[in-house]
Amino acid sequence: MHDLRNQRIVVTGASGLVGKRLCAELERDPVEVIRAVRRPIGPQPNELSWNPDFNQIESAKLEGVDAVVHLAGENISEHRWTDAFKRRIRESRLRGTRLISETIAKLASKPRTFVCASAIGYYGNRGDETLTESAAPGDDFLAEVCREWEAACQPARDAGIRVVNLRIGVVLSAEGGALKKMLTPFKLGLGGKIGSGRQWMSWIAPDDLSSILQFALANESLSSPANAVTPNPVTNVEFTKTLGRILGRPTVFPMPAFAAKLAFGEMADALLLSSTRVVPQTLTQAGYQFKYAELEPALRHLLRK
Repeated sequence: MHDLRNQRIVVTGASGLVGKRLCAELERDPVEVIRAVRRPIGPQPNELSWNPDFNQIESAKLEGVDAVVHLAGENISEHRWTDAFKRRIRESRLRGTRLISETIAKLASKPRTFVCASAIGYYGNRGDETLTESAAPGDDFLAEVCREWEAACQPARDAGIRVVNLRIGVVLSAEGGALKKMLTPFKLGLGGKIGSGRQWMSWIAPDDLSSILQFALANESLSSPANAVTPNPVTNVEFTKTLGRILGRPTVFPMPAFAAKLAFGEMADALLLSSTRVVPQTLTQAGYQFKYAELEPALRHLLRK
């Protein structure tokens, strides 16, 4: 482990749910955080202009930085999965990752570490199978995107930069993502299991995800890939019952699989009905200690219950 204090770290996706928290915590260390922004900028010391759609990046501002954390990418649950939106999902990940990876590989003074987000979608729908980082990839759309996403880091790896692909699970936050969308129906007593309810959900609390990102930056023995999930995945039924209990509401309104597919299309299969039982073997073996390993304490913390 090395000390992050006084390092210079570039972060993409710094305005997102995860990025904002990470930047704030790094700056308290103190770390000099350089945020990658998509607007043209003047000589701002703590911002770097980039636009992956046009293959543009201020490479000079990457010279001499200690690390890069790449979190940017289209929100996969923002829209129904039309062919056009699926292209945006793929291209938003591949273009940005390739641009950063190829750019830092060519620098005279390269960063030591490149931490790049990936997702547990890498494994696809696997039923009750327990999945570590050595498990084979799935064969659906998200699995294909994740394989290509991680492969886009290869130029950095070939240049001798330590690469960590964090396969991130469902991030539970009352401020955004899946949990925020669930809160209103559950508070109204309209929550319930989705489909059979037997599908596994591999989750992570925001507190842990930010800490894992910092752990990946500091732990030089850690390399790609690493599952960023709690050691205790839950089934959809377990999650439903736990959330209802914490909110003090019944959970008797299930959403059948056909209704989920009618409402959300292909996205329902990938995000709501898919079963992905992932465990963080690499992080556990590296000595990471989870703050919120169990679902109920995590939800009570997040919902202040």
